[in-house]
Amino acid sequence: MRVTAGLVGLASLAFTVPAEAIPAAPAGVCETYPNAALCAQSPSCDTCHLGSPPALNAYGDAVHGELTPDVEKTPTTFLAELGDALRAVEGLDSDGDGVSNLEEIEAGSYPGNAQSFPGVGGTCSEDEVATASLPGHGYNTCSTDFAFLLRRVSLDFCGTSPTFEDMEAVRSSDDPRAIIVKKLDSCLDSEFWLGRDGFLWNLANDKLRPLKAIKSGDDPGPIPLANYVHDYQLYVWTMIDGHDVRDQLRAQYFVRRIEGPPTTYEQTENTPEQGSLLSLELVEPSRRAGLLTTRWALVNFTMFTALPRTAAARAYRAFLGYDIARLEGLQPVGNEPVDYDDKNVAAEACAVCHSTLDPLTYPFTRYRGIDDVANSATYDANRLDDFANQGPNIPSTPEGGVVLGQQVNDLVGWALVAANSDAFARTVVRDLWVRLVGAEPGLDDAEYEQLWIDLRSTHGYSVEAMLHDLVFTEAYSVP
Repeated sequence: MRVTAGLVGLASLAFTVPAEAIPAAPAGVCETYPNAALCAQSPSCDTCHLGSPPALNAYGDAVHGELTPDVEKTPTTFLAELGDALRAVEGLDSDGDGVSNLEEIEAGSYPGNAQSFPGVGGTCSEDEVATASLPGHGYNTCSTDFAFLLRRVSLDFCGTSPTFEDMEAVRSSDDPRAIIVKKLDSCLDSEFWLGRDGFLWNLANDKLRPLKAIKSGDDPGPIPLANYVHDYQLYVWTMIDGHDVRDQLRAQYFVRRIEGPPTTYEQTENTPEQGSLLSLELVEPSRRAGLLTTRWALVNFTMFTALPRTAAARAYRAFLGYDIARLEGLQPVGNEPVDYDDKNVAAEACAVCHSTLDPLTYPFTRYRGIDDVANSATYDANRLDDFANQGPNIPSTPEGGVVLGQQVNDLVGWALVAANSDAFARTVVRDLWVRLVGAEPGLDDAEYEQLWIDLRSTHGYSVEAMLHDLVFTEAYSVP
């Protein structure tokens, strides 16, 4: 805990007597907050002062404002008022770092220093703070180094280094967090972040699996069957401007990209761009389930298959983070699997996975891939009648299934259960965490856990709101 002996200068808040005559000031603070981490030792002058007394920081100024004015203070009269003054301002966030004065005192960080806050500031001794650095860079590795953080945010979210003027500003600012937030907000509207082939487009690659050979639309491949650009546009839309990220699975609309700079996006009920028949999005609105039912998803993952297990497994992995091939997310369903397509999936060696996978798959079975070219990528309640020659039981495959232990009637229901799940929120945050922090979150990583919990609650499924918290985590902000 970064605390030092002193705080003699705290007494100069409103004293006309010499500060050194009030040596009991630290004891007065700790009498008010006897169990606070800040009082593990005698608190530092930095609690209320800038550098050395009598200059006050924002917290000291707030406390000073609660003391009786124009009354000469003695140690006795000062201490008599101090407790009430401290309590009067404990609900404020004097240094504007997002943490109340009381929370900072209890955690051992300084309520008047925006660079010190729970989980980051107050983790090293003063000597360690002064000397700890990365070789050749001079970064403070004991707490948030806002110059380091500005550079990291600028590179990660804007794709460019900050200017010299920006770096000087954050080093000298009394409110460096505000500078970071302003930079982040600017970058979240940049071409690097949301433009075609930008950060978010590339983040979607593993989910969408683009394949130029069968791309339709602009710059088509040799066998143009579907335009995955529509999927990228919907994905980006759900990640920006406070939109609900659950629409990756819930959207019954499409998204059109308007070329910039700056690039902008807008919703559309129909195919985003004009093109050939094989570029059109033909699933009727009431049967759409976001990125699960686009032409690209159906053509690329369902293809010719009666029971499109690949499509279901891919959705389970891409959007919920469970790879059935690695025995992840197995939730066996009673009396499953039923071998509707005569693939011997009920064999002992197969059933361990298929008792989860097959019920996941049933809701996908009524969406055509390219099994009927004239009606490709559409919803057809009678689709399985066309596969009767592959097995007499195929037409009796149900449309209802089970995902995450919940029964659903169709793929729209499947998508709603998945989008509202913890697994979906975890996966959204994990995708960004891995790219931005640079490592997988640990099994007991409290910061990561809090981010996806807050995404579902306080942030209302807004990815941009979540990112404003992510950049100030210790994992991201401390060198």
